[in-house]
Amino acid sequence: MQIDFLNEARRQAEICNACRYCEGYCSVFPALHRERAFSDGDLTQLANLCHNCRGCYYACQYTAPHEFDLNLPKILAEVRQESWKDHAWPRGFAELFDRSGVLLATGLVLGFALMFVLAQTLRPESGAGFYAYMSHNLMVAVFAPAFLLPLLAIAISLRGYWRTVGGGSLRLGDLWEATKSAGRMKNLTGGHGDGCNFEDEDRFSQARRHFHQAVLYGFLLCFGATSAGTLMHYLLGMEAPYGFFSLPKLLGVPGGILLCIGTAGLAWLKTKADRNLGAPKAWGGEMAFVLLLFFIGLSGLVLYAATGTTAVGWLLPLHLGAVLSFFLLTPYSKMAHGFYRMAALTREASVSRPAPVQALAADTERANRT
Repeated sequence: MQIDFLNEARRQAEICNACRYCEGYCSVFPALHRERAFSDGDLTQLANLCHNCRGCYYACQYTAPHEFDLNLPKILAEVRQESWKDHAWPRGFAELFDRSGVLLATGLVLGFALMFVLAQTLRPESGAGFYAYMSHNLMVAVFAPAFLLPLLAIAISLRGYWRTVGGGSLRLGDLWEATKSAGRMKNLTGGHGDGCNFEDEDRFSQARRHFHQAVLYGFLLCFGATSAGTLMHYLLGMEAPYGFFSLPKLLGVPGGILLCIGTAGLAWLKTKADRNLGAPKAWGGEMAFVLLLFFIGLSGLVLYAATGTTAVGWLLPLHLGAVLSFFLLTPYSKMAHGFYRMAALTREASVSRPAPVQALAADTERANRT
């Protein structure tokens, strides 16, 4: 990680620690105020706890033109972005996406779409629905490694992050607390529950929180639809296509709608927000990720609506190309922030346990080592 980012983050964290005006704003400040000195790992943890709601910046009396020139959301965004690149495996892909996210995502979608168009020449002699254009075995052969290999890359990245921030043994209770916090988007509610002022200094709003929730739950519903289809195919012998009142469609259609609403809303908010309160160089990559998710949701819905028409022949390759690009880019795009955020929230839950629980956990860990 660039040492200048860490040193600047350390300077600002020390000033914030002395002031403590923003103590109740989000999880960053209780974690920050527990420390007296900040290691690189401490700063990396604080950066990944930060949701960039920007409330602390607008409330701060030490921003420019004050000589302290504090901009905590920006410096934490820079540290956070660098931490993802530092721990990404292989690292070079993260740097490439950071520099040319929109171009890379667009090129991959179109390139993979062309590949799937050509693959239609190998279409089976018989088949229903999408399988009339592409065999089930071909889809599995392409998407299984494209799903599993990025998960391996993420696991390696998170292992490095966990070591950097001094994470100990993982407890299910800590993971559950982190899951609840992420599900409620607790850190986007603002210090007083009025929301954040991400896009406007003078206006508190729950919009960013709700759009994030739409993306999260829309994605989970779409993943659930795919998982349900897989289980129905292999365990129950129920092959696609499925009717509207089947589990894959009952999960996938509302999931796609939520995904479109959430990503469109987040893209809109990003265009209104001050880029200088985030990591400006990462803006293009972040927008590329949001638009890619939007296109996946929209193309999936349009593809379902076009079932039985000749439009499926060109809509299917575009949709599959977008999904394949999303899988392969997950460890290096903004999607990685979900995994790092969960790790940061889990780490925070572990150090925030009541003292007796922490002491018991420490004693147990020492006993296990001996």
